Amino acid sequence: MSLFEAVILGVVQGVGEFLPISSSAHLVLVPWLMGWHYAGLTFDVALHMGTLVAVVAFFWKDWLILLHDGLLRRRTTEGRLFWYLVVATVPGAAIGYMFEEQAETIFREPLVIGIMLIVMGVILYLADTRAPAYKRLEEVGLGESLWIGLSQALAIIPGVSRSGITMAVGRMAGLDRETAARFSFLMSTPIIFGAGVMQLPKLTPADLNLPFLVGVAVSAVVGFLSIKFLLRFLTRHSFGIFIWYRLILGATVIVLALAGIR
Repeated sequence: MSLFEAVILGVVQGVGEFLPISSSAHLVLVPWLMGWHYAGLTFDVALHMGTLVAVVAFFWKDWLILLHDGLLRRRTTEGRLFWYLVVATVPGAAIGYMFEEQAETIFREPLVIGIMLIVMGVILYLADTRAPAYKRLEEVGLGESLWIGLSQALAIIPGVSRSGITMAVGRMAGLDRETAARFSFLMSTPIIFGAGVMQLPKLTPADLNLPFLVGVAVSAVVGFLSIKFLLRFLTRHSFGIFIWYRLILGATVIVLALAGIR
């Protein structure tokens, strides 16, 4: 992998992890469209560790409070929220472990990705335009957490988008856009960390070269900026621009895949 490719994929991961457009889909599609050699799932997860740095750097104060209250003051709002996040993480982690092989093979076909980009775009549209928005973060309960956590398991299929599906289900559960995004980002911390830990045994010293390290660093910086952008954006705008992007990209990928152009 060249340094240029590593930088581009780092940007792709940093943007795609937190915007509802599916980072895993783009990490497959960009090499496919550009004719690059696919670096493999291990490199993808390494880029995810870069975005783990981003989300921890952005929410470190929140996590200090959540950890403190979750362990020592469980009846407080933050204490309850900590355990709700723990509960929400379990389904995604379990499904990811069970279907790791499929995630590396059949789920990564461009045609499947194109279809899922469109399907998830429609789901996000319906959730964003028809669901009520009346709950703030402190009002999130166990029921909402379970539903959002279960939906996160679908993100093992590239094109679904972990942030996209969790924000959509959050909106269906009555969360406003910013709250749905914030809960999704907080929930991403343990799931990304767990995915990275699972892949660590597969890393070799040869993997830790300059492009690898640069890709991780770029994904961390871009991921931090993406979080900041989206939280501010959603206070005044809908998910419309991301929905249209998913529909156009999905249709393009399907046409290219069926035509055998790539």
